[in-house]
Amino acid sequence: MSKTKETKPTQLENHFKQCLEKRTSLLDPQHESALRLFNGYYEGYKGLIVDLYARTAVISDHNKIDPGVKNPLLDFIVRVLQEKYPWLESILLKQRASSNPEEHKGILLFGSKLPGSIVENGVRYAIDLRMNQDESFFLDTRLLRHWLKQQSFGKSVLNCFAYSGSLGIAALAGEAKRVLQTDVNASFLDLSKKSAKFGRYPGEMKVLPLDFFKVVNRIKTSGELFDIVILDPPFFSTTSSGRVDLLADWISLINKARPLIADEGKLVAINNALFASGAEVQTQLESLFHGGYVQMDSIISVPEDYTGFADTVLEKAPEDPAPYNHPTKISILTVHRKDGQKAGLPQVAS
Repeated sequence: MSKTKETKPTQLENHFKQCLEKRTSLLDPQHESALRLFNGYYEGYKGLIVDLYARTAVISDHNKIDPGVKNPLLDFIVRVLQEKYPWLESILLKQRASSNPEEHKGILLFGSKLPGSIVENGVRYAIDLRMNQDESFFLDTRLLRHWLKQQSFGKSVLNCFAYSGSLGIAALAGEAKRVLQTDVNASFLDLSKKSAKFGRYPGEMKVLPLDFFKVVNRIKTSGELFDIVILDPPFFSTTSSGRVDLLADWISLINKARPLIADEGKLVAINNALFASGAEVQTQLESLFHGGYVQMDSIISVPEDYTGFADTVLEKAPEDPAPYNHPTKISILTVHRKDGQKAGLPQVAS
């Protein structure tokens, strides 16, 4: 059949296969890696995401469908995945718009075995693909984990909004001397403990299941300062202690975290608001630069398998993320202090 006579489903299937082929070089022979196989938001089918975690493919369908009605594309996706990757042990479907909590967490379409870990950049991370509506491990921050592994030797690191703690584990794998993982949900932090056991790292890791605003107050009271502070908040949340809103009030979060950073320390500031353009985020950050106490160090990109490749992308983001390459906008800032204090607890005069 000629291309001009191809039906839309056939065109989609061919494009889906092309997207999978672009990721072939990223697969590891041991099948322990994690990557995005298809990003429908940018590669031609909004709401449909396919990720690979070791020997399990995870299909995340964000589209609203009637209860009991199956997305007609799922059968061909499952078939293509099994043909392309005969070593797959399972395929998990997450229906993100479903009112059924089990469908949110995932229903197995094939197989019965789910992986308990993946390996990235030589580091093994614990995962739980059904712990939450997502997969417990965010693929868009892969290059940030690489940066943390390279930059954390001998450093103290505070990971706020840590979730399952993968960013803190990357720092620990880079021989950070101390990592404090904080999140309001203790069960999420339990995964970071499992990850730490895999590596038997020389540095110390502690977890603090506490609201961000309470964490800040507690650390301020202790006087401890950190070489690296990671600020990766959700798009929006509210507790009795405070509110997180990346569109309306992102800079106030940064200002709350700044006093916890040692002189010449780094702040990893992440804004994943889909409708915040890169130019807006840059303008907000520039408001911190007056006085010379905060400076832009660098931007960390999101990997191509997550964004889609130049010859597979068919759609643009709702707002232009430039100078970032994706709505997950990762900035590394250098912070200076008037008092020049370095990391650690304050020195007590003898």
